[in-house]
Amino acid sequence: MKSSLLSRKEKILEAALVLFAKNGYADTSTKEIAANAGVSEALIFKHFGNKDALLAHLIKSGYRRVLQHHRGMMTYKNAKDFIRNMIFLPSKLVAEEPMFWKLQERLSHIPFSKSQHEQFMKPVHPIIIRAFKELGYANPEIEAQLLLLVIDMLWKKEACGDIENSLDLALLLEEKYNLI
Repeated sequence: MKSSLLSRKEKILEAALVLFAKNGYADTSTKEIAANAGVSEALIFKHFGNKDALLAHLIKSGYRRVLQHHRGMMTYKNAKDFIRNMIFLPSKLVAEEPMFWKLQERLSHIPFSKSQHEQFMKPVHPIIIRAFKELGYANPEIEAQLLLLVIDMLWKKEACGDIENSLDLALLLEEKYNLI
């Protein structure tokens, strides 16, 4: 989308996302956001109240978009498809919205951001356990925990650009779980 077609509020959100992801939340001022968005700093406060509320809006709306765009992938059809979808989801998500996931990685230790991510992942855990039970794994709870830890590490590494072979790792997981 061309930035001339964006509303001023959307320009603020876009500029804030890029700057927070690149420079970090603490090292980004509302003055910088306003300059990059081509708006007044007062407009940021008018729309969002403060920098914390702007960040909260970015995080919540990011997860809303993910849920809307990937509802089908997160729907349980059968055990193998669900686990396969979960294995490949991190790469898809980061490829689609690299700045959002880079921001999330940078903020993963901050309580609000962490809680939003946990809310996003919470419904997945029991479904992965169910899938491993259906596939006959001896300890489905531990397999689910392991897979979720790997998935968590993959999206974080991919968001930072610290991994070049994430597809190979996903394919290895697919093979490990006999999903092919």
